Amino acid sequence: MMASSYNAKEEDGNHSGPAVGGTAAAAAAKSKKPDNTAFKQQRLPAWQPILTAGTVLPAFFVIGLIFIPIGIGLFVTSNNIKEFEIDYTGDDNVAHPCYNCAQNFSFNSTTLCNCAVNFTLEQPFESNVFMYYGLSNFYQNHRRYVKSRDDSQLNGDKSSLKNPSFECMPYRTSDGLPIAPCGAIANSLFNDTLELFHIDANNSKNRIPLVKKGIAWWTDKHVKFRNPGGDGNLTLSFQGTNKPVNWRKPVFELDPEDPDNNGFINEDFIVWMRTAALPTFRKLYRIIQKKSSMTPTLPSGKYVLEVTYNYPVRSFGGRKRMILSTISWMGGKNPFLGIAYITVGSVCFFLGVVLLIIHHKYGSRNSSPDIPN
Repeated sequence: MMASSYNAKEEDGNHSGPAVGGTAAAAAAKSKKPDNTAFKQQRLPAWQPILTAGTVLPAFFVIGLIFIPIGIGLFVTSNNIKEFEIDYTGDDNVAHPCYNCAQNFSFNSTTLCNCAVNFTLEQPFESNVFMYYGLSNFYQNHRRYVKSRDDSQLNGDKSSLKNPSFECMPYRTSDGLPIAPCGAIANSLFNDTLELFHIDANNSKNRIPLVKKGIAWWTDKHVKFRNPGGDGNLTLSFQGTNKPVNWRKPVFELDPEDPDNNGFINEDFIVWMRTAALPTFRKLYRIIQKKSSMTPTLPSGKYVLEVTYNYPVRSFGGRKRMILSTISWMGGKNPFLGIAYITVGSVCFFLGVVLLIIHHKYGSRNSSPDIPN
C-alpha cells in the first residue's frame, strides 16, 4: 500500500511538472527585460576622454582663433551690403502722401487709392538690386493660419479644387462654390502695387524696370505649385470655383499677360504662401537687373515710389515698408551671424586665458606628491 501510494504521488508530480514549466516560459516571454545584446545592454565600446589642461586649453584657443576671423569677415561682408528702407504706411502723419489711403482704405473698398512717396538715395547701388516689401505685426506663424491651406489643391489636384480641405475653414467656400485658392494664407495675399521712378537732372521721371519672374524658389514654382489642367485654358480649369473673399479678381487673372506666371504658379502668390517665422518680415517683390557694367543699377539721386494702396494694415496695427538691397555671397544683410561668431570666439579665447592663468598658478599643487607626517 505504501509503495502504491508513493507511485501515485510520483505520477501526480510528473503530471504537474509540465504545467509549471509552461507558466515559467510564458512569464519569460512577457518579460520587459531588454535583449542580451551589446547595444541594448550598453556594452558598446565608448571613448571616454580624460579632460586635462593640455587638451582643454588648446581647444579654447583654437576655437577662438578660428571663430574671431570668420566673424569679422562675415560682419564686414554684411556691412558692405547696401540697403535702403522706407516706411510708406502713412497712418501716423497727416502730411504723409499715403495718409488718406491708410485712413480710408479697407479690403472691402471698391476704388483704388494711389500715393507717391519721394526719397533720395545718397549712395549708388551696384550690381543687381532686390526690391522687398516688408510687414510688421503680422503673425504668419500663427498655428491656425499656417494650417489654413490645401497643398493638394495648390498642386493642381482637381478633386481638391472642387472639394477643398476643411483646414481652410472659414475660407473654404463662398456663395456655395469652393474657393480657389482656399485658406486664410491665400485670402490675406499682399497686393500692393509698387512702381519705382528715377528723377533725372531735367526733373523728368524715368521708370525703373522691375523683373517679376525669378523671385520664387525653383522647387515651389515647378514642383509644389501647379495649375489644374496644366497650362491650358485657366478659365475653364478654374470653372466652378470662386475667388478668395478679400481678392478683387480670381486666381487665373493674377497675370493674364503671362500664362507661365498665372494661376497657382504666379510667383507673387507663391512667395506669399511661404509663411514667415516672425511677425516682422520681408518678402521679395521684384528684381532690378544691372544692364551695364559702366553705370550703377540705381544711381544716387531723387526717386519716387508710386504705390497702389490695396493692402490695409491699420486694423491690426501693422506697418508696411519698401526695401532696396544688394546681396553678397552670404545672401542679404544680416550682421547677427558675424556678431555671433565674434562673441563665441572671444568668450572661448578669454576663458582659455583665464584657465591658463589658473593652471599656471595652481596646477603644480595637484601634481606634487603628498608628504606623510
